[in-house]
Amino acid sequence: MSLADTHSSISQQRATARPEVSLANARRIVHDLLKPNPVIFWTDMLVSFAIGATAFHFVKFCPVFSVAQIGLFLLSCLMFYRLAMFIHEMVHMRTGTFTYFRIVWNILIGIPFLMPSFVYYTHLDHHRRKHYGTDKDGEYLPMGQTGRWQLILFVLSSFVIPPIVVFRCLVLTPLTWVSPKLRQFVYTHLSSMIIDPTYIRPLPTAQAVRIMRLQETACFLWCLGIAIAVVTVGEYPYPFILQAYLTGVTVLMLNAIRTLGAHRYNNDEGEMTFLEQLLDSVNYPHRPWITELWGPTGTRYHALHHLFPSLPYHNMPEAHRRLMEQLPEDAPYRQTNRVTLFSGVIDLWRRSKEVERRNAAQRRAARQQETDSAAC
Repeated sequence: MSLADTHSSISQQRATARPEVSLANARRIVHDLLKPNPVIFWTDMLVSFAIGATAFHFVKFCPVFSVAQIGLFLLSCLMFYRLAMFIHEMVHMRTGTFTYFRIVWNILIGIPFLMPSFVYYTHLDHHRRKHYGTDKDGEYLPMGQTGRWQLILFVLSSFVIPPIVVFRCLVLTPLTWVSPKLRQFVYTHLSSMIIDPTYIRPLPTAQAVRIMRLQETACFLWCLGIAIAVVTVGEYPYPFILQAYLTGVTVLMLNAIRTLGAHRYNNDEGEMTFLEQLLDSVNYPHRPWITELWGPTGTRYHALHHLFPSLPYHNMPEAHRRLMEQLPEDAPYRQTNRVTLFSGVIDLWRRSKEVERRNAAQRRAARQQETDSAAC
């Protein structure tokens, strides 16, 4: 039997040994929690924006590196991070709903932070059962099966993404208006919020192109306005730009670390079953006073989100509580919980380290075999 046949046999044995996920039973338990509450969405967004914008404004009035300045800076970052994660909720909302919420979010957050809602449309591929964990899923890398260098580079990319995005919006956007070839490249390679740099976004539909052009034009005008201010106003924009850059880096780094703990990232062999996808995802239901900071708007319930992608964030704690109370003792969903993000990231780090050791041992064995063959 070949190695591939052996692995396939083991996978089949594991699949048959695990209890199946009863979606009908789970949906029955949470059926009344699937409708989003507009009042909660609007209140959360507007209050978070008011706090974040106020804290951001007063940072410059504090003594440099004082406790007050650092505190206000971190507060603004946490609020803007929370606001940014609403993009995750919006992409799962039914088309034609929450229209004004989407528009206001883009005006307050999407455009100023150069992350308009169209860059996250591809997130839906992450939830398609035949795409999850494959090369068609831009939000998945087999980081549990590669070396630690990939984890480090992933987090450090937070420092280079802001200038790349500014270049995309300020320079490439107007060029796409006159070059169809460049427009196709930009739309397929530089228009998605993903973690896999090799991901190629499918060409958008005509309706999606209209939305993309409207939003990217707004981003271009925002960047152009700041560029003009830098040239004409002089000194003042520079502290603003530095603070904006550091805010962007902090938000991106928070999200990168959260992302490391969102999945176990064990898949590097193509399509996964729904059960494997669920068990590859992680919930952090404990210590909400801290997990809500790094996993806002329900992102700390990532396995639950993969079970019910349209479940609104404000109902996730109650949905998780019900599922844990009413699902059978051997339900696979119970295996998706971790206590802390730190434990999830450390587990991923250790598995990546073990892969490095195995690869190094294989290379040494191959070199020794070559040496023995040459000696013979």
